[in-house]
Amino acid sequence: MMTAPQLDVVTIGRASVDLYGQQVGGRLEDMASFTKAVGGCPSNIAIGTARLGLRSAVITRVGDEAMGRFIREQMVREGVDVSGVKTDPTRLTALVILGVRDEKQFPLIFYRDNCADMALDEGDVDEALVASAAAVVVTGTHFSKPNTDAAQRKAIRIAKAHGRKVVFDIDYRPNLWGLAGHDAGDGRYIKAEHVTRHLMSILPDCDLIVGTEEELHIAGGSEDTLETLRRIRAVSAATIVCKRGPMGCVVFPGPIPASLDDGVRGPGFPVEVYNVLGAGDAFMSGFLRGWLRGEPLETCCGYANACGAFAVSRLLCSPEIPTFRELSAFLEHGSPHKALRKDEALNHIHWATTRRPGPASLMAFAIDHRMQLEAMADEAGAGRERISAFKVLAVEAAARVAGGEPGFGMLIDGIHGREALFRAADHPFWIGRPVELPGSRPLEFEGPADLGSGLVEWPVGHTIKCLCFYHPDDPPELKARQERELLRLYGAARLVGRELLVEIIAGKHGPLEDDTVSSIIERLYGLGIKPDWWKLEPQTSAAAWRAVGAAIERNDPLCRGIVLLGLEAPEEDLEAAFAVAAQEPTVKGFAVGRTIFNDAARAWLRGEIDDEAAIKAMAAKFARLVEAWRRAAGRDRAA
Repeated sequence: MMTAPQLDVVTIGRASVDLYGQQVGGRLEDMASFTKAVGGCPSNIAIGTARLGLRSAVITRVGDEAMGRFIREQMVREGVDVSGVKTDPTRLTALVILGVRDEKQFPLIFYRDNCADMALDEGDVDEALVASAAAVVVTGTHFSKPNTDAAQRKAIRIAKAHGRKVVFDIDYRPNLWGLAGHDAGDGRYIKAEHVTRHLMSILPDCDLIVGTEEELHIAGGSEDTLETLRRIRAVSAATIVCKRGPMGCVVFPGPIPASLDDGVRGPGFPVEVYNVLGAGDAFMSGFLRGWLRGEPLETCCGYANACGAFAVSRLLCSPEIPTFRELSAFLEHGSPHKALRKDEALNHIHWATTRRPGPASLMAFAIDHRMQLEAMADEAGAGRERISAFKVLAVEAAARVAGGEPGFGMLIDGIHGREALFRAADHPFWIGRPVELPGSRPLEFEGPADLGSGLVEWPVGHTIKCLCFYHPDDPPELKARQERELLRLYGAARLVGRELLVEIIAGKHGPLEDDTVSSIIERLYGLGIKPDWWKLEPQTSAAAWRAVGAAIERNDPLCRGIVLLGLEAPEEDLEAAFAVAAQEPTVKGFAVGRTIFNDAARAWLRGEIDDEAAIKAMAAKFARLVEAWRRAAGRDRAA
């Protein structure tokens, strides 16, 4: 009796780092900047199926260097089982340079000479891993070399022996079969009888075969699509899927009919073609989501066509594959945009369901203050350059309290906190960084006038933090200016792929009623601003917190939540504020600064205490706030 599979799918083959030129419409020769992503057909499919709710794994090799670690770490973030990813100590991870010239030209260069994934061999294929999956996906490129061919054939034998399905993505790249030069990476078809003979030997063991018309031509050995389908059917009982670009796909589960249009079809989704690279991997991911769940072929086609539509309408490969929540929203509501990358509602779902995992709760030490510490240094007669060293002490204090546990963070600026940011990166902290000009009202930003050019220099894991002093009773022209700046910041954050925390302080510029802050949140959501986090002052009552939570839930149920700010309140006042705030589920923690560091900073800047005393003093106060929050939220250590 066969055991039930623990995984849905294991893919095998290529794993590369894609470097995409960010200037669309030019030659690769003229590209000035690139963005990095996991690439390679089977790696993309492993990520795509994981995003769509399947349990996936990948078998491949990566180099023992930063690019190889990036692939492994990103796979883990995506929920892919990486137990089959081997580290090759002697070879580099494969690279691909890609670009978008126009709607028909997508130049790419494969850097695959003696690369890690093409060194895959039979010894890398673990029988237990393959047998644990309902299906194994083999891919065309890895049949082009004897060692990789042997590895995939071993995976096929294991799958058949254990009653699992074999899926073949033809994935034909002529230049990776040695049929074209390095400059022909975007070539999709060259007739080659020896390639056809090779692929024909694989087809009898397959349960599902997927390819474009050109890929089916190379597999079946005829450039007449119906004829090549009949040749494939003569040697294989597999379900055959023919991808037809903007016309969607046609599926042939049995005999090949007299017309391609007589196969099984699903809904198509006409969209603007922005980049076709990676569309097939997205398509396969969608089809497998339905096929491995036993859904009707028409449904499988709908999933596949929609996933392909997302991919061709966006720039990258694996990062653009939708999650199942995003796919479901599109299938239910459609989109008013031919260019899906311009659909803000879908983009937000995509962003919020694919961003890096974040803390379920957050206890942060805020040391991003600039004006206040400058004033303290001036008052103490100490040089402002000493502020940098003090912030490094604050990082050490936070690290001692956190003890390596998740859920801790720091807010640190890049003005006086550059070295502190470096040291914070030594710990598993959530890190937020301010962009506002301290104390500005109306809101102004520090740094270059072009926000994006400054933000792109930040590590991808850093969260943008912006404090805005905003009250509903503010003059209309003030509100309009502040809202314009927040919109600009939100756009920049999404453009450069950084999370955004919006901090609102209303109580300093007007009365704070039960509906004051909730009305601000409703207003900003109405403008289209959807931050990943909110940072808010203590509210007047539990009713005020409920109103805030309801506003967030109505407008963005994917928001990470709220952290409470301190406003230099005494510890006992903050503990009381925690008790009220923790009743609201959207409040996830706190980000407090001056309550923790004020006394230590003044004493240290005056030379009254040394480094260790300052660290201990700050750590003690931070620890007390952590325990107070845990008690209030019912998450104390004893519980």
